[in-house]
Amino acid sequence: MHGSEAPSAWVRRWSHLVPTGGSVLDVACGQGRHLRWFAQRGHPVTGVDRSPEAIAAVQPLGRAVLADIENGPWPFDGERFDAVVVTNYLWRALLPRIVDSVAEGGLLLYETFAAGNESVGKPSRPDFLLQPGELLQASQGLHVVAYEDGFCDRPERFVQRLAAVRKRPGTPVPPPRYPLDATG
Repeated sequence: MHGSEAPSAWVRRWSHLVPTGGSVLDVACGQGRHLRWFAQRGHPVTGVDRSPEAIAAVQPLGRAVLADIENGPWPFDGERFDAVVVTNYLWRALLPRIVDSVAEGGLLLYETFAAGNESVGKPSRPDFLLQPGELLQASQGLHVVAYEDGFCDRPERFVQRLAAVRKRPGTPVPPPRYPLDATG
């Protein structure tokens, strides 16, 4: 079932930037692969998905919110998280809310399909493919630690990936612990 596979290498690679014990929101969490990853590392986790089956699967891990975030209200108004994780999901109208949900000192980890993916598989509709630089544009106001836009194999896909922090005023961003060419 989708979402039951191993955590994304991108999420694993940059998860060390989440403050120790910091809260994590997984948007469109599916079966909870990233919720499990962070819960096993001592983070309080919140997952949101529109699938009752997905929410039932992640409920033992932490807070599980059943919500249709594309057609209903954003269930986290006024809440901030030390990390917000989004993988394989794009609903452009939510990008500002997702970015706004990152707390000061917190991290946004985003990885989803990009233009070009229509040449190798699904999703292929432009509605579900980021355009060049679109993720960078959406995350203005955050400090970008890492960004990739290109082709991946195994499985073949075009993706954009971002790791960005919301700086606390007067606080430097911690340097990455991995070389920039690490494969995660």
